[in-house]
Amino acid sequence: MSELVKLDLTGQMATITINRPDKRNSLTPEMLKLLENAVIEIETMEGVNSVIITGVGDKAFCTGADLSAFSSLNFDEVRKNWVPTGHRIFKRLSQLPQITIAYLNGDVFGGGLELALACDFRVAQHEISLGFPEGKIGTIPGWAGTSRAADLIGLNRAKYMILSGATIDAKTALQWGLINHVGSLEDFLKPFSQVSPIAQQISKQLMSTFENHNNAEVLEAFAGALSSVTEDFNEGIAAFKEKRPSQFRGK
Repeated sequence: MSELVKLDLTGQMATITINRPDKRNSLTPEMLKLLENAVIEIETMEGVNSVIITGVGDKAFCTGADLSAFSSLNFDEVRKNWVPTGHRIFKRLSQLPQITIAYLNGDVFGGGLELALACDFRVAQHEISLGFPEGKIGTIPGWAGTSRAADLIGLNRAKYMILSGATIDAKTALQWGLINHVGSLEDFLKPFSQVSPIAQQISKQLMSTFENHNNAEVLEAFAGALSSVTEDFNEGIAAFKEKRPSQFRGK
């Protein structure tokens, strides 16, 4: 496993760590593949009852897609590869039979929040900010954020986060149900140790049959690809790189 995405096993717990703190743990295509490899490896492990995903450092859990990598893609590359790849990997993660927990060691934005939403639970280490800022660079959440956020916190709150691009703090996220606990991961895990791992896994797999994000996968692929060829997207990327406010024209 590359140092960019590390997989460690401690007792009955597997930990996936995103290790790119100098870029706020943003994801490149290479890192997506490494993340998938880690999930595949966990699928073959026996005796693993829980899976933790976290980031290196105390600034960011993950800030989503690396914008340099994303902005270099054309319409077909976004539609056929970038969006479907993220969907495939996050869906595979969500379908692991073990309990999965995103341990949020720092800010969680965009695709990083979508990664966290693919887990069963989210635990914040301390005060953090969460949000979907994609609209501020002229694109949309592309890895099931539109559907998973709406399922978890309700359509109106999901609309607020996505349409405004506003961030929320850990206290608000806890009140809304976007995160489950602020504080010690160990404290959060204690109740799960009192339940049979087999019963947990069967129950989780049973409940997963209630989820259906197939339409979101198709729609987000086209919507993400469409946004990537707009003038607003080009302006959003330029403004981000130049550290200035975007001047969108709605084209």
